[in-house]
Amino acid sequence: MQLILKPGDIIIRGDYMKERCVEFIRRVISDYHYDGCLIGISGGIDSAVVAALCVEAVGREKVFGLLLPERDSAANTVSDAILVCDSLGINYKIKSIRKTVRSIGGYALKPPTLLIPRKIQEKYVQDKWKELETTDAYIDDLEARGNREFRDGLAFYRVKHRIRMCALYLEAEQRNFAVVGTTNRTEMDTGFYVKWGDDSVDIEPIMHLYKTEVFELARQMHVPDKIIAKPPSPDLIPGITDEFAMKISYADLDRILRKINENQSLEDEPEKEVQRVRTIIEAARGRIIKNLNMME
Repeated sequence: MQLILKPGDIIIRGDYMKERCVEFIRRVISDYHYDGCLIGISGGIDSAVVAALCVEAVGREKVFGLLLPERDSAANTVSDAILVCDSLGINYKIKSIRKTVRSIGGYALKPPTLLIPRKIQEKYVQDKWKELETTDAYIDDLEARGNREFRDGLAFYRVKHRIRMCALYLEAEQRNFAVVGTTNRTEMDTGFYVKWGDDSVDIEPIMHLYKTEVFELARQMHVPDKIIAKPPSPDLIPGITDEFAMKISYADLDRILRKINENQSLEDEPEKEVQRVRTIIEAARGRIIKNLNMME
């Protein structure tokens, strides 16, 4: 069973926003007899905020960070993740998943990159992303369509999240710690997660928060400026940031998404961006319905 703090559970920003998250974590850890919290620390803003919330909820001695880099991780991934852990004073472990990805054939789906400069890798991937789309690469991704090369790419990046999920539970169950997720509401509404990967956790304390609210909370909780300033990225394939993939900024996405969710007027919003958000939402919901039907 996955425990989620839902959108209706929070109505006020500021200190109250933080306190409701902290209380939710504290209550779940106590009620379900966990001894602490384990988080996959990526060096990004979501995991940094969740780790900070867990420290406030149960104390730094009961929070553990697992850093799971792989071949295609950015050069600053590990150092940024360590910065987060050190700023919070939590213990952590670095455990590369490179060998596991290689052993099951993940890296065989894409060419080796060891001797290729990162900037060239990023440009190649961005060009390839656009080349392989049938109409829209992000929608193709959500609907798992496209030619064989594109589908190989989906399998290539998704397997990394699924291996990380196994690694997190291997570590957490030895400690009787809850695996604490880092998915936010924007990601959930737009399908920006991997089934049986980063969606598979014990508790989701920020799933009610839009991405822009996560940034707000990060500043309130004094997450290091370097982490807040980073362009959000899944860090699975070089060159693919969140906003590049979805073709819209988080500021615009969240503003329109909130209005749609709250049935507010969209008259003052650009028609092109409204249609973009609606298209993403429809594709994301279609994937959820498909998954549910397959489980019946």
